[in-house]
Amino acid sequence: MILLAQAVFLPIALSPVAYLLGKRFGARSAWFSFVILLYGTILTLLAASISPDYIESYDWSPLGTFGLRADGLSIPFAATIYILATALTAYSIPYMTHRINEEVSNLPENERKSAFNAKIGLYFAFYLLYTAGMYGTVLATNLIQFYIFFELMLIPSYFLIAEFGYGDRDRTSYLYFLWTHIGALVLLAGLLTIAFFSGSFDYAGVSDASIPALVRGWVAAAITIGLFVKLAAFGLHIWLPHAHAEAPAPISALLSPAMIGIGGYALIRFMVFLLPSVYENITFVIAIWGLVTMIYGGSMALAQDDIKRVLAYSSISQMGYLIFGISTASYVGISGSVLHYVSHGLAKAILFMTAGAIMLQTGGIRNISKLGGLASKLPYTATAALIGFLVIIGIPPMIGFQSEWMIFSGAITGSFHQGSSLHLAIAILALVATPLTAGYALLTMKRVFFGKLPDHLSSVREASPIITGPLLFLASLSVILGIYPSIVNDRIVPLLWMVLGV
Repeated sequence: MILLAQAVFLPIALSPVAYLLGKRFGARSAWFSFVILLYGTILTLLAASISPDYIESYDWSPLGTFGLRADGLSIPFAATIYILATALTAYSIPYMTHRINEEVSNLPENERKSAFNAKIGLYFAFYLLYTAGMYGTVLATNLIQFYIFFELMLIPSYFLIAEFGYGDRDRTSYLYFLWTHIGALVLLAGLLTIAFFSGSFDYAGVSDASIPALVRGWVAAAITIGLFVKLAAFGLHIWLPHAHAEAPAPISALLSPAMIGIGGYALIRFMVFLLPSVYENITFVIAIWGLVTMIYGGSMALAQDDIKRVLAYSSISQMGYLIFGISTASYVGISGSVLHYVSHGLAKAILFMTAGAIMLQTGGIRNISKLGGLASKLPYTATAALIGFLVIIGIPPMIGFQSEWMIFSGAITGSFHQGSSLHLAIAILALVATPLTAGYALLTMKRVFFGKLPDHLSSVREASPIITGPLLFLASLSVILGIYPSIVNDRIVPLLWMVLGV
């Protein structure tokens, strides 16, 4: 059955159609993109139900085999990407209608409709390409194939920020493109080195034993740094606060929850699965980097007044958790990182969507100091936001509790297994850093939704059901997966047990 290929290539092939339909029918054309992505979601879940290691393979000479693989590692990432993208397509209809109307309002009245339609069509065309790029990246079975999809994520997302963003969007989009493209090129150098010594671009043909010992350090550095740019790890994070803050809310809700965590997927796939001897030598460095990223992101989030910047720095901190879990060399800890991608994906999508809803309903206000008391005016939005914040804090029964528990359990048990007091000390320090998350999450919730309602917000009303519906759907899914984490863990834990055995 051809399932995954349809899910990857239909959005790419039909993106020009999305543009043409947008030019003809305006915002109503968004439902075309919604149906495509919903179909892709169904195909992904169907592939996962057929086999725990579902593979589609096609000859691709001379660079190896073009394949798409949905195994215990890739399925949680792929399903999260498509579920979020589908929900955000519906959310985009009212949000981008408002945003594009702002953009065309300075045009002569007789030109506004055609300009609006062209822009909405362009938005959904790029949106489909962006989703396909993320999806193809996590299903790739070939180093060059991975890189092609990895770059495909970048190009449409650059245009989505440059064309539809806020503030100094030209500078922001350029900064985003420059940083992430340089990171991708560094990663490519590492991947080509692997292929050169292994004699194959296919994952199945990669052997770390074939890479000379003197070269392994270079490979580890290139892959780690290249992927840490995507993960916005400390020191390589400069692009993220700007891009996430200035992108339109539905794109922020894909950039932060879905895209940046793909760096974590690739780190697991390349280091843990393909280059285990290289991975063993860098776990301490990864652990320190993850710890610093956790603390830095959480501290900066506490200092922000712009709600989208709070969420942007929160994403940096949460990627620190994911990086830290990967460093544990434990199947429990790394499984926790995979679950944390799902957890953070759902929670941060909810929170960026919440921020967008607040901006829509308050006339563009995003400064927390100008908000307050909105729970009485936006009850559904406030409920979803509360669930999102509880997920990233890690309160049971939310899915965030399960992922953080596994990360820290894996870190502590892994340190005992390795006999490393340094790893144990880092694990304890990481635990101490977790109150930062609770601090910025609860403080933001309190300042935005509780307290006295400012006079200038007295006329605010709840967002439309097409805004609150996707919000509440993702919030419900966060609770369900928190109660039944086995939906994800039953796939990834056995796979990592087989790979690591510890």
